[in-house]
Amino acid sequence: MSDNSGRGLQANVLGTFDTAVMAIAGTAPAYSIAATTAVLVGAVGLASPAALLYCALPMLGIALAFSHLNRIDVNAGAAYSWVGRTLHPFLGFLSGWALVVSTTLFMVAGSLPAGSLTLALLDDGLADSTAWSTAVGAGWFLLMLGVVLGGARLTVRAQLVMSGVELAILVLFAVLAFRHVGSARAFDWSWFSPGQFDGVAGFASGALVAAFCYWGWDVTSNLSEETRDSRRTTGLAGLIGLGVVFLLFEVYTVTVNVVLTEDQVERNAANVLGALGQAVWPGWGGKLLVVAVMLSTIATLETTLIQVTRTLFSMGRDGTMPAALGRVHRRWNTPWVAVAAVGAVALTLLVAANALGSVGEILADAISAIGLQIALYYGLTGLAAVVAYRRLLLSSPVTFLLGGVWPLCGALFMFWIFAESLGELSGAAVAIGLGGLALGLVPLLRYRAKGSDYYHPPRLDASRTITAHAVPGHRGAYEGVPTDF
Repeated sequence: MSDNSGRGLQANVLGTFDTAVMAIAGTAPAYSIAATTAVLVGAVGLASPAALLYCALPMLGIALAFSHLNRIDVNAGAAYSWVGRTLHPFLGFLSGWALVVSTTLFMVAGSLPAGSLTLALLDDGLADSTAWSTAVGAGWFLLMLGVVLGGARLTVRAQLVMSGVELAILVLFAVLAFRHVGSARAFDWSWFSPGQFDGVAGFASGALVAAFCYWGWDVTSNLSEETRDSRRTTGLAGLIGLGVVFLLFEVYTVTVNVVLTEDQVERNAANVLGALGQAVWPGWGGKLLVVAVMLSTIATLETTLIQVTRTLFSMGRDGTMPAALGRVHRRWNTPWVAVAAVGAVALTLLVAANALGSVGEILADAISAIGLQIALYYGLTGLAAVVAYRRLLLSSPVTFLLGGVWPLCGALFMFWIFAESLGELSGAAVAIGLGGLALGLVPLLRYRAKGSDYYHPPRLDASRTITAHAVPGHRGAYEGVPTDF
């Protein structure tokens, strides 16, 4: 956890509330609703609430896997460390690399709408300009880069403001929507029924979109080295964040079904929340929800930067990437080299994307490619938890369910999502997704040949960790790990 001068990330900066806020911000509820609702409705129609519900169940299994693994290995690299120490170092590196690629792509996919939404508050004509959206989005990105460089405490303070306003607006409109009288249709419980899907293929198309909605809550694990009582706090905060965004997603998909017709959703595909706001509160409604989406997008740029810089910091520290990435700033206790490197790469890609097409085209391919990386590292992490806790799974029914069956089902679901994505996505999106993963083979093979200790790891076994702490007077590396689930 140190650089050449022996310094590491600043410990005990964040509490449970702080990390729960980061988990909610990481999923970007307003942005996810705005960016995916039209796609989700187009894929499954009125069954959107069902798609989110049945995707949330395996996603909870992945959240349980992260929670369990945090208890026995606190590491800013999270999946990168856990998968490497349970399944195989090559798979561990690819898990970390998948996160690096997906977050880097998202910084392009997120900066563009941040700029476009900011301009939409001023002039709708400017919002359609890729060049102007790129310029303003780059400004927001640089601001968040500075906040992340300033340390975990500053990061959380900025997040409290942005996510606080965002959630207040979302809750306000959820209440107003349920009192709205000009509804398109009446509420129907069948919207939650699995029978609403057009077979397995229909469910798969909805699940691909829903999986992207939930991504980001795991930022709490990347903050584990900076969190108080992190073996308990990071997992708990991730579960709280996932629960909150699940409720928000369900409320808003139901609200869209009730208030808007399918034609209205299709005509306002780029700004469904704006159309909903105008329907619920003509005049001010659309603008306020645009503000919520803008803040959500900017906030998730910040959490995405946290994830990628902490993962690169862990890789640099382990010698699987350039050692400079593991250096920590003397004043701010942040991995400043990793922050600078990510900033340079993301800005280069953002400017390059300006020449590739419209905002909508860029977002479509980037978001689709991200889904492949998400499915890969989530699936491998779910499997890693089962392997790490395998000797304890028969100790009780609760342990068997929450530590084995549920994470395993979550992992299998993610692998299924990955396979389905290959058949459903465009050639460009698949090329970006798989090509990005393939690039990871270059540093993997190079630093493996250099003899990094990461490729000869001590195995991660929960039974040995917990047994060690059952010995009276024993003080090992994992002191304080709970022995129950």
